[in-house]
Amino acid sequence: MAELKVTYDGQANAAYIYFEDPVQAGAPGSAVKMYPCDPIAVGGMINLDFDREGRVIGIEILDARSMLSPYLIEAAERLDT
Repeated sequence: MAELKVTYDGQANAAYIYFEDPVQAGAPGSAVKMYPCDPIAVGGMINLDFDREGRVIGIEILDARSMLSPYLIEAAERLDT
């Protein structure tokens, strides 16, 4: 199984989980479609990014410290250093 890449920006308190190689899939924001999940239903802001074929290529999580385990936050690549 391939390892997932997770990035975290402490200043924005935002994380991104890549399901595709970031070089091939593009950086966050380069997806062709973004679906914002209902913040009330999921208890926060979560956005799903899709590629041209309709596959999920990544998940953006805002207020990440309250939505993700401390283990995942600590293991993530830091973008704010």
